[in-house]
Amino acid sequence: MLRYLRLGLCLVLAVCGIASLVMPVAAEEDELVVVIEVEGTIVPVLHQYIDRGIEQAEQLGATALVIRLNTPGGLLDSTEKIVASIMNADVPVVTFVSPHGAWAASAGTFITLASHVAAMAPATTIGAAHPVPAGEQQIPEEQMQKVTEFAARWMGTIAEERGRNVEEAMLAVTESKSFTASEALDVNLIDVRADNLQDLLEAVDGWEFTLATGRTVVLRTDGATVQHLDMTGLERFLHAISDPNIALILLTIATIGLITEISSPGLIFPGVVGAISLVMAFYALGVLDAYWGGIALILLAAALFAAEFFTPTFGGFTAGGVGALIFGSIILFSQTPGVEVHPGVIAGIAVGAAGFSILVLGAIIQGQRRQKTTGREGMVGRTAVARSPLEPRGTVMADGELWTATLEDGEHAAPGDELVIVSVDGLQLRVRKKPA
Repeated sequence: MLRYLRLGLCLVLAVCGIASLVMPVAAEEDELVVVIEVEGTIVPVLHQYIDRGIEQAEQLGATALVIRLNTPGGLLDSTEKIVASIMNADVPVVTFVSPHGAWAASAGTFITLASHVAAMAPATTIGAAHPVPAGEQQIPEEQMQKVTEFAARWMGTIAEERGRNVEEAMLAVTESKSFTASEALDVNLIDVRADNLQDLLEAVDGWEFTLATGRTVVLRTDGATVQHLDMTGLERFLHAISDPNIALILLTIATIGLITEISSPGLIFPGVVGAISLVMAFYALGVLDAYWGGIALILLAAALFAAEFFTPTFGGFTAGGVGALIFGSIILFSQTPGVEVHPGVIAGIAVGAAGFSILVLGAIIQGQRRQKTTGREGMVGRTAVARSPLEPRGTVMADGELWTATLEDGEHAAPGDELVIVSVDGLQLRVRKKPA
């Protein structure tokens, strides 16, 4: 009996030993990494996207969330919310500035340094996070110094929490200092430099972190399944129109459409397109915290273009409108670091608006100079036929109607003679003989 008990115990131990060897392999095969792509200006919709990525990674029990980042900067409010989400995430967040040539400027620097793992691809840049004053507002030096000091302290706190170089992180704010991938690695601003996502996952495998919840986790990223989480259709649409270039184009289309509808009521299509574009433009302007001075100048430009159509000044209002449009476009997004309209877009819109104004103005002038073909004024210059002798007063047939007419210069005309209508005076015509 004892013999069988020993044999059974050996079998149990053997099974447990085999299971202990097999189970870790199975666990590694089940590891998951969620990847999201964050590109462009940091706006509220990107905060929602990153939050959704963190939430999904937590729900799926992923070993990490990777944020592939490429941004020129963005809104402070959205940046604060993203940093808070990353710092309090219950899953390790790896921010990877990529692909080659990408950058994490301004807001992107805060996001990268707030992550559990900060990584950069070759030929990428990070830094230049100095606060920028709103539009043309002249912020007093003392107040600007306080704003910069606060941003620098915040950056330093983030860097200290993640065990990174506090001094160099603060210089990115106070002196707008930028770093290449190699420089950032040398001064301990980032943790790893990787050529691509696969190299990154291999490099950070086995790293251990203590999350905000107090839970300690170990990254199991080498050979893990990669799941890409794309933006939804609505998120892509809202992010697209939140681009400063698109926002300005939408505002211009709205202006042209509404002016066309006002100048030619009943066309409907330009008015509908203009109204829809205006709604989308207002959303984008609100999201991007557009400077009110720039909006005012663009609205002034629209008013000047419209005034040109109704009170022609031979291009004076158009020239003023183009100037207001260009200057307004330049300062429109000067309030937000990293948000600006491309000079080529501004030039294209200015030329397009001027061309549209000139085209409409030319049509108006041509219409004013064209001889009217309806009503009594349209009868001037036409031919009338005498129905009775004109000595010099008599009856003529014009446009199928009988009219009383007076022959100029006191001449005489016989019935059947062709006459030219000179003017219309009430219900009477003034005529003259046709040249022979």
